[in-house]
Amino acid sequence: MTAPTPGGPRVVAVGGGHGLAATLLAVRRFASSVTAVVSVADDGGSSGRLRRDLGIVPPGDLRRCLVALAAEGSVVARAFEHRFEGSEDEGLQGHALGNLVIAGLVAATGDLQAALDEAGRLLGGDGRVVPATQEPVVLKATSDHGEVEGQSAVTRTAHIRRVSLVPDDPPAAPAAVAALDSAELVVIGPGSLFTSVLAALAVPGLAEAVRRSPGRRAYVANLRPQAAETAGFDVAAHVEALKAHGIDVDVVVADTGGIDLGEVGLPVARAALSRTDGGSGHDPARLAEVLAGLVG
Repeated sequence: MTAPTPGGPRVVAVGGGHGLAATLLAVRRFASSVTAVVSVADDGGSSGRLRRDLGIVPPGDLRRCLVALAAEGSVVARAFEHRFEGSEDEGLQGHALGNLVIAGLVAATGDLQAALDEAGRLLGGDGRVVPATQEPVVLKATSDHGEVEGQSAVTRTAHIRRVSLVPDDPPAAPAAVAALDSAELVVIGPGSLFTSVLAALAVPGLAEAVRRSPGRRAYVANLRPQAAETAGFDVAAHVEALKAHGIDVDVVVADTGGIDLGEVGLPVARAALSRTDGGSGHDPARLAEVLAGLVG
């Protein structure tokens, strides 16, 4: 991990989950400023419980992004990822410490963005983490088999045609819009197409901000199809799904070792992007090299 690069581009990364965290680990290597715009539609696990119990937006994906931007070697960042298991206290069982800290900071500040900024300072973060919207939302999908609600249910749904939110017009977070208005590179993905990437872009004001952003829009494709959400999808199908939701990108970044490219119809930066250490997901160093080549 490195400090912000003087003279580097202003980068905004949009999505959620482990995919967005990988992008942040990549772009912080060359960007002068980094903003993570994070989906807040999760309804499972620790995040879902805190959402139901406290009425806050789910903190899990926000926590992952804070940790990805944390100072190198941060003990606090490692503690944020600690998950309580084997506890006799069912209220604590399964919760990540970072989720609880974020919830506490929201209660102390009365404002989600203020809480995330304070958590970033606590972690010595190089960039800023902002939610797609500050309001609790429910993800809804329309598929060939009808409608389903809730991110967990959408994850198990195949042949999805469209996703949207309930309520259908939550306000975009002002910090997210401001970052997009001055971005030089907007990185969308990787991550679960419908339940992370498009769950964030389903916020109408955020999608509009992405469309008008002066930055180059790059979509980082997943390394392989995801059952059942994108079973049978090639990279072109991902791009078509983005278009169906009003998002056009300028370039696609893809590793076609585990997914077919298809007829994308856009410039494609093809590279080996899988991790080399035996882990799953995108390798931050490899991804950084490709993304840095898209600007400047």
